[in-house]
Amino acid sequence: MGRTASSLSALPTAREIVLLLILLIFLLVTTNNLTSSLESSQLGNYPLLRSPSTIHHNLTDANDTIEPKRFETVLSWEESEKVPDTVVVAHVPGWTIFDRLYVLNRTLYVVTDDPALIPDRNFMISTALRIANGPIEVAKRKPTDKELKVISTTDAKTLFGSGADVLDGVTWYANDPSQFITHYYHWSAELFFGFWRTYSSLDPSITEDGNTTLPTPRRMLFPHLDSDHWRDYAKMNQLVVRTSFPSILMEYKHDWDERAEIGRPLVFDRVILADRAAAINGKSWQRTQRTASEPFALPGSAHWWSTIRNSVIGLSGLKVPRGGNSNPVITYISRQDWGRRMLIPEHHEKLVQELYVLRDTYGYEVNVVSMDKLSRMEQLHLAGRTTIMMGVHGNGLTSLVWMKPTARSTVMEFFYPKGFAHDYEWTTRALGMVHYGFWGNHTFTSPDIPPVNYPEGFQGNEIPIDGTLVARVCHERLTLVDEADD
Repeated sequence: MGRTASSLSALPTAREIVLLLILLIFLLVTTNNLTSSLESSQLGNYPLLRSPSTIHHNLTDANDTIEPKRFETVLSWEESEKVPDTVVVAHVPGWTIFDRLYVLNRTLYVVTDDPALIPDRNFMISTALRIANGPIEVAKRKPTDKELKVISTTDAKTLFGSGADVLDGVTWYANDPSQFITHYYHWSAELFFGFWRTYSSLDPSITEDGNTTLPTPRRMLFPHLDSDHWRDYAKMNQLVVRTSFPSILMEYKHDWDERAEIGRPLVFDRVILADRAAAINGKSWQRTQRTASEPFALPGSAHWWSTIRNSVIGLSGLKVPRGGNSNPVITYISRQDWGRRMLIPEHHEKLVQELYVLRDTYGYEVNVVSMDKLSRMEQLHLAGRTTIMMGVHGNGLTSLVWMKPTARSTVMEFFYPKGFAHDYEWTTRALGMVHYGFWGNHTFTSPDIPPVNYPEGFQGNEIPIDGTLVARVCHERLTLVDEADD
């Protein structure tokens, strides 16, 4: 059938076809330019992004150098003759770093064919019973095969079978009862202090800014505590751990029970085992009564604590320059409203008066505070700025761990005459600062410190202090550095 005139008129003409081709080419060119412009704009706004050609090149390199890794939750030795052995990476009484420490039904297993290289378990672990005095109580804390056992690689294969579930990353294992953990000082200046000092021994190059090559601990494990019995009433314990390691996981007794009920062996990639009763067997504890003193026998950076301190203090928004504040800050932590372990009222008033004389004469900043009246952020902010911290022996002085250690940094602790405890004196020196103890109008400092003593009146409300002497020592500490500079 022939085409009609109307159908022929509907076909595009040669001129229309040319125009359509030109329009198509124009659209292709415009789209390509727009895409290039957008890519250029995105790369300019986000300098960490790379151009497509660079990305392709880097992916090629990555495929050449990095082999795909299977998602593995089991350490298997089915085709091997021996179970991979346990390595003791570092050890002092009460603090031990293991690689490949095994667990089955709550018992820890050190797998080795050379047991002579393994420390005495009395210096690594205990039954985790409450700490009490006397030979009977000490005997109750001695570990047995139920707590930790050293076995050969052959026996391990028989006991564990062909593999163990992996607890990957770094674990902090606190084998302690709740007796001391719920106290801010014992948490921050003993348990946490000791954990980090032990772990930081693996990186002796930690800088003043706190930079470290150490991986963040993956989990903190309390096999003898429930989730309500590690926090303190002031909520400082949880603040310290959450700001130091925001992604850390916490496991407790019921979690550990659930793992044990499965009946499968576990293996820690790397674990730091802390045990207070085991640390008590160490010589450093016998001198200081501080369990965290033992890890100081390990190597470490002079700035080892700065990683934790800077993380916690950073929460308050404080940024202290290197060398500390140019204008000294004196902070007197008063307990006069506490009802226990307080200064004689007239002596307290005289001390405050003398501190204000220092302020008015030399321009020092002086703060007289009750820590329980400040928010947690206010406590951190003030402690981080403080040059000299002082007060009666008590939990408020725990804030000294957030002070910036400098040549001027000083802690002054007021005791009832003839009374003394190492708590804050040792912690101050462990951070590289100077500590002065006061008995009324008498003062002492390391190495001439008295023996530990809790005389009648130690916990009372009639503690004397010579405010004039305190002010004089403050001024001496703040001017000695200036004289040395001259």
